[in-house]
Amino acid sequence: MHHHVTRHLDSVSRPTAPGEPEGKGSRFTFEAIGTGWQIDTDEPLSGSARRRILDRIRRFDDTYSRFRPDSLVAAIAAAPAGGRFEFPADSLVLFDLYDRLVAVTGGAVDPLVGRDLELLGYDASYTLTPAPKTVLAEERARGRATWAADIMRDGRELLTRRPVVIDVGAVGKGYLVDIVSALLWEDGIARFVIDASGDLRHAGESTIQVGLEHPFDPQLVIGVANLRGRALCASGVSARAWGDGLHHLLDGRTGRPTRKVVATWVVADEAALADGLATALFFTDAHLLAQTFDFGYVRMYASGHAEISQNFDGELFS
Repeated sequence: MHHHVTRHLDSVSRPTAPGEPEGKGSRFTFEAIGTGWQIDTDEPLSGSARRRILDRIRRFDDTYSRFRPDSLVAAIAAAPAGGRFEFPADSLVLFDLYDRLVAVTGGAVDPLVGRDLELLGYDASYTLTPAPKTVLAEERARGRATWAADIMRDGRELLTRRPVVIDVGAVGKGYLVDIVSALLWEDGIARFVIDASGDLRHAGESTIQVGLEHPFDPQLVIGVANLRGRALCASGVSARAWGDGLHHLLDGRTGRPTRKVVATWVVADEAALADGLATALFFTDAHLLAQTFDFGYVRMYASGHAEISQNFDGELFS
């Protein structure tokens, strides 16, 4: 279901580890949060470093996964009359960023699209079958939940008045890449590349080249990004697509999949921001986002036309 919308070009079969000549370096690969991860470092990561990374990702999943019945997000979705829920400290950066993205996109990016995703079939049991029309009609009559109207936030605490389904998909994976980056720095590892299926973060003095994969043909690269000490996140409608025009990039204002844009790539200082903006660019003018955030981008439209921002370090192939 997930496919890379980015590809290292240093050596497509095996990217060179940062700052090292071809053939050296070490790679740690694993599956987590439903996707493949790859961490390239100069020296092999110790067993304790690997365990720390896997444990940290598991704790994040314990909180935010809407695919697990025992997560905090699942408890919020199951609370008949809502309630007051305390999130871990990592929620402060995550929800602050969502507050800003919700505001700048006018609600197009909204962490409460979780229920709309479920109704379209992107649910915990992965049925990929949209709900019956009667169920959809009942939901519409009740009114769609929004972050602005249905969540009261007090720091780490969220107050809800009814069951709501939080989906941190627009930012969560990028944020987790940032969290893992911090763990590597704590271990004294200054040069690395983390690639969580299209969400990349690079640290080090050398520049790596990353291919921008065509959203509908993984064999084609539409351009290249030069990445040094920053994050690159990609988003595409083909990454999680099912049914007739159904995919995971929903407009929070309508609850329906977006149509005009088919893929985005964003470079920013942090992966959480790059990830969130890669989603926001499906709905919102880049110049509006640029008033609030610092980033470079490539955006590809359903027509096949692609645009690249002046500050994007890289190029599009014609």
